[in-house]
Amino acid sequence: MLQDAAHAPEPWAEPVATALLVLADGTILEGFGIGKTGIADGEVCFNTAMTGYQEILTDPSYAGQIVTFTFPHIGNVGTNDEDLESLEAAPASGVRGTVIASAVTKPSNWRSSSHLDGWLKARGIVGITGVDTRALTARIRDHGMPNAVIANDPEGRFDREALKARAAALAPMEGLDLVPPVTSRVRSEWSETVWALGDGYGKRAAGDGLKVVAIDYGVKRNILRLLAQAGCDVTVVPATTSAEEILALKPDGVFLSNGPGDPAATGAYAVPVIRRILDEKVPTFGICLGHQLMGLALGGRTVKMGQGHHGANHPVKDKTTGKVEIVSMNHGFAVDPASLPASAVETHVSLFDGSNCGLTLTDRPAFSVQHHPEASPGPRDSHYLFERFVALMRSGEPETARNA
Repeated sequence: MLQDAAHAPEPWAEPVATALLVLADGTILEGFGIGKTGIADGEVCFNTAMTGYQEILTDPSYAGQIVTFTFPHIGNVGTNDEDLESLEAAPASGVRGTVIASAVTKPSNWRSSSHLDGWLKARGIVGITGVDTRALTARIRDHGMPNAVIANDPEGRFDREALKARAAALAPMEGLDLVPPVTSRVRSEWSETVWALGDGYGKRAAGDGLKVVAIDYGVKRNILRLLAQAGCDVTVVPATTSAEEILALKPDGVFLSNGPGDPAATGAYAVPVIRRILDEKVPTFGICLGHQLMGLALGGRTVKMGQGHHGANHPVKDKTTGKVEIVSMNHGFAVDPASLPASAVETHVSLFDGSNCGLTLTDRPAFSVQHHPEASPGPRDSHYLFERFVALMRSGEPETARNA
């Protein structure tokens, strides 16, 4: 309907905010809504990756979080049906919301099949644009990751005091087991291999490879693809699967996946299973949450990080080779290396802050890393770790620290 000229807004008038990001301390950041209309809440983190926003927004490790992108031009290549990292293609309990600096433009990429706005709506993700993400990132860097509420209303109608109260009442990430909403419901087989230009994703015939049981704490698809690409017959099992059920499958190796939340909370049921697998000397490889859970299973402890590591440009040193790799990271907790037994040797370390990024056992065939060697998004410097796992399964000998 046309507006009466007498009631039309002045051309210099400020546009009405259609979305708010309300921090737990009462700070309100105004912007413009994108994605699902409504309210969502979670812990706000920032991600420094310049590409791969679709993979980030479908990574189950972000369950319970609101992702702020430091790169301003999010949405410029649209979305497609291939760049999904959660096992479920339909909307799932993952990232709660997203914060973006610039307005989302019309996509310009030959692989795009839909606009980011519609894709966010379909996945139930609440978003806000027009936020000074540099200032928000600096705030997180200095004061830690805050809880917040993100609200999107096309009419700009908000009960600000109610949103402040909701943000202030949110539970901290410590103590939260966020794996149940993102893990597999049933056991399944995985055969898809990595993507290739012109061919898409491949598929390997099962039956002649090493048998790997992947415990799904929120696993990313590209991890499973690289295991299959390395010649493994992969069986994915839910996070609560017992050690007896896993061992009954007679695996050549067990993989401990990435996932969200506080590892100590998930460890209540995951750690006894991992301890049994390690005691049975089944070759084991863990990534991200899987790394943290392995640390807990060895008697170590995990600690909450101030700002966490989220991005695709993190330098990590492999102490067994002396090589520095640029890797993808996504975690808010870290293993305290001082809490680990002598049989657990540190193999990787972050060159940003010196935090632990990997360990290997000298008395059992097991190793793990904090970073994401499968990338998606990010560099492929650490793909060799999947071959290291295959070599470990073939030899049955524990990794050693003789080159550390």
